[in-house]
Amino acid sequence: MLVKEIKVFIRRLGRVRHYLPISEQQWTKFDLLRTLVRRDLEARYKGSVLGNLWPLLNQLSQLLIYTYVFSIVLNVKLNLKGLPPNNITFGLWLFAGLLPWIAFTGGLIQATGSVLAQPNLVKKVVFPLALLPLVPILATFIESAFGLMALIVLVAVSSQTLHPTLALLPLVWLPQLLLTAGLGYLLAGLTVFLRDIPQTLGVVLNLWFYLTPIVYPASIIPEEFRYWVFWLNPLAAIAEVYRDLVLVGQVTHWGEWGVASIISVAVFWTGVGFYRRLRPAFADVL
Repeated sequence: MLVKEIKVFIRRLGRVRHYLPISEQQWTKFDLLRTLVRRDLEARYKGSVLGNLWPLLNQLSQLLIYTYVFSIVLNVKLNLKGLPPNNITFGLWLFAGLLPWIAFTGGLIQATGSVLAQPNLVKKVVFPLALLPLVPILATFIESAFGLMALIVLVAVSSQTLHPTLALLPLVWLPQLLLTAGLGYLLAGLTVFLRDIPQTLGVVLNLWFYLTPIVYPASIIPEEFRYWVFWLNPLAAIAEVYRDLVLVGQVTHWGEWGVASIISVAVFWTGVGFYRRLRPAFADVL
C-alpha cells in the first residue's frame, strides 16, 4: 500500500517537470533516484505479511514503551494547549518528538554504509555516486511520514481540531533533510577509509539522543544550559517545532528554528564538499 501511494505521488509530480527550469540531465538523475528509493522501500519488507506497515508499528511500539516508562512509572505529566492533561497527551507529545529523531537516525545510519554496500556501482564510471547516501535517507523519511500522518489523526481525535500550522510542516522537513543528508554524505565518504565510523556513530547517537529534549521536557534543563542545547543542537529545535506545529498550533521557537535551518544548510554544503573530494578515491579503496 505504501509503495503504491508513493508511485502515484511521483507520477503526478512528473507531469509538472516540463514547466520547471531543470535540465534534462538533472531530470535523468531524479528519475534514477526515484527508482532507487522505490526499490529500497520494496526490498526492505519484501515477503513479510505486514509489508510496509512495519515502520509505523516500530514507531508506535517505541511510543508505547516510552509512554509507559515516563508517564506511568515515573508519572510525568504535561499540560498542552487544547489537549487534556493525561497519559495520552504525554504519548502524543513524545511521539511528535520521536518522529524527526527516528527519521534522522534511521536515514543517517543506513547512509553511512551506503557506499561500502554498493562496490559494484562505485566502480561504474557512469553511475552518479552522489545518489547513494540519499537513497536510504529519503526512504526512511518517507516511512516516517506515515507515522506523522498517524500522529495528526490521533491529535485530531483527541483535540477535535486540526491546527492550520500543519501547513508549515514542509518548512521544517527541509532543514531536517538537509542536516541528515549533509551528515550522511560526510560519514559515507569517511567510512570508505575509516571502517570504525559506523560503530562510533552508534555511540554518538546514543549520547545525542539524551542531550536532546525528546523524552523529557526542555523546561527541566537548567536555564544556563537550555540556551546552548537549543541553539547548538538543531535536532532539539526541529523536535520542538514539530510539537509546536502539530500539537500546540502556534510556533514558539522561531529563533531556534531559524538557527537550525542555517546550521542544516552549512552541514549540508560541508558534507557534500567532503564527499566530492573523497569520491575519486572510492573505487581504488573498494
